[in-house]
Amino acid sequence: MNKNFEEQFKKEGFTQLAPIQKAVYEPLMQGKNILGLAPTGSGKTLAYTWPLLERLLPGDGVQLLVIAPSQELAAQLTDVIRPWSKLLGMTTISVIGGANVKRQVEKLKKRPEIVIGTPGRLLNLANDKKLKLHTLTTVVIDEADELLQQDETREDCRNLVSCAPADVQLSFFSATKTPILDQLHRWFGVNVEEIDVRKEDHTQGQVMHYLIETPVRKRVDILRRLSHVDDFCALVFFKQTATLKDVADKLKHQHVKIAELTSDARQIQRQQALNALRKREISLLLTTDVAARGLDIKELPAVVNYDLPHDTNTYIHRVGRTGRMGATGKVVNIGNEHDLRLFKQIIRQESYDFVTGYLYNSQIVTEIPEDKPSDKGRSKPKNKVKKQVREKIPEQPVVKRKKNRKRDQKNKGKRRIKD
Repeated sequence: MNKNFEEQFKKEGFTQLAPIQKAVYEPLMQGKNILGLAPTGSGKTLAYTWPLLERLLPGDGVQLLVIAPSQELAAQLTDVIRPWSKLLGMTTISVIGGANVKRQVEKLKKRPEIVIGTPGRLLNLANDKKLKLHTLTTVVIDEADELLQQDETREDCRNLVSCAPADVQLSFFSATKTPILDQLHRWFGVNVEEIDVRKEDHTQGQVMHYLIETPVRKRVDILRRLSHVDDFCALVFFKQTATLKDVADKLKHQHVKIAELTSDARQIQRQQALNALRKREISLLLTTDVAARGLDIKELPAVVNYDLPHDTNTYIHRVGRTGRMGATGKVVNIGNEHDLRLFKQIIRQESYDFVTGYLYNSQIVTEIPEDKPSDKGRSKPKNKVKKQVREKIPEQPVVKRKKNRKRDQKNKGKRRIKD
């Protein structure tokens, strides 16, 4: 490691390199093309930051390009990389959609050495000759499985790489592996060395995975009750923005402290929502899978799946927002009996230990007292209770009512007149 990094390394509380950081250091220093696979929250950003910064030359134009799938992740990567680049006298800027383009162009005129951004905005600036890539030495594609899975973003990445010199170094990083990552040589025309430390990396802390069974109509009430759990705040994942908005309105009406993070919001609004969660000013941040990738929220207590994911990779990335770098965490999966059974079948190949959870006395518990109502809103079966009550009451003799013979004889033979 560069001597300029050693003091900062200790200052940030690091004692040793994580498995992925050890594994990729030398290959990256040697200029090899690699695919780095490591669990979420295992230090992948710094794994490529340290060796690649050492290969750059201050004042030599844009040399390192990092491509991220979302504005939030690009901004986060910038915050992580910038302090280390300053130690070597270099500048790091972010170029993302939703931000002021003119300001970004002004920053690019100062010839920063490191540029981090989302593929669409980067390509637009490159096509307009505002972002010059002829001095590039390395391109990093972060969360590669997502960026390369979609045709549009894959083509944007390929076009950006085509603007760089032919011998540019390519690095791909991800927490999960999809078939597209086996075809990197086809799409980018280079041989890539795969470095996979997922089985040997144990940096993730202890995370409890709860299953809370509830009817669909009561899921909003479950969120409300979760917001009152002691020391609880969470990212809440939805499949669709429309559902998210509807739930947000109901929770606001119930005075629950929430914020929303969606792709159609302005960049400043999205950043404010994340900051509110980081500062614990809110208890729930409602979001879609736009926040499932790479975001590092320090010691986030929990993740809630309001809508259960339909594939393993989505679940891995969602739950990877909690329990990062040794911290503990909770994952709360909400659904009815059918949804939870199907969900467990989908995730059965992974080594997650699921436990049934209940909300009781502002806590998430795995058991509740038998004489207390369960989370499903049902007490002990009512028919059993009634039976016990009947057994305690002695049987009373049946008293027959005496007939009024005089009244019966008086009315005998008369027609009853209906109204």
